[in-house]
Amino acid sequence: MTTSLSRSLPQSLLRPAFDAFRGLDRLLDGGVAALVRIFLGLALGWFLYVPIHELLHAGACLAAGGHVERLEIDGMYGGALLAKVFPFVVSGSEYAGRLSGFDTGGSDLVYLATDFGPFLLTLFPGVWLLRRAVETRRSFLFGLSLPLALAPFISLTGDAYEIGSILTTRLGPWADAASSALLRGDDAIKKFGELRAATETVPWAGFGIAIVLGFCWAEATFALGALIARKLGQRSIEPRSLSPKKT
Repeated sequence: MTTSLSRSLPQSLLRPAFDAFRGLDRLLDGGVAALVRIFLGLALGWFLYVPIHELLHAGACLAAGGHVERLEIDGMYGGALLAKVFPFVVSGSEYAGRLSGFDTGGSDLVYLATDFGPFLLTLFPGVWLLRRAVETRRSFLFGLSLPLALAPFISLTGDAYEIGSILTTRLGPWADAASSALLRGDDAIKKFGELRAATETVPWAGFGIAIVLGFCWAEATFALGALIARKLGQRSIEPRSLSPKKT
């Protein structure tokens, strides 16, 4: 039983990578044309996903009872156009997009809901769409689905870290205001720099735990999306069957 668990756990953790690379492997039977369609789908999927992702952050915050004051979206992703529709949207950002002004009313539940909002698209249709695209051999759709299905892992240093940091700073050793200010944020790389420059005691253990929790959250989110996909008839993508050897 222990051996079985030791084998199944790594397989479960690698399931997102398996689905993506096995799907790519199967669809590339279509040659260069299929590869071009995958890249076109991926480019369009990313272009559409960025503003939708940020708007879902704002929508989740409002739905959970928070307030949104400023949502930055880079001009290349339609920030100028969206600013005409939504009063809180500002065109231009140092990131592709960022919810830089919002108020949770001091509630970490509202904060977590705000972070999680965009990843509802991973639960559905993200993982289901990726697997469906492989089953039906639709290369463009496969590329389009990748940002949705793999969003939690794309966000490991962003939203995933922020979720991990919120959870970490609910724990005793890092629950004080100083540790929360140092650890909480939506950019793990930037936080690493701030921690290195800090003159007071640096909560490196808390930073590490936040990263681990963020990764665990990403895995759990994909796993739930995979469960929903299975319930809807789309099982995980298995490796190609090995051709029988001739004797």
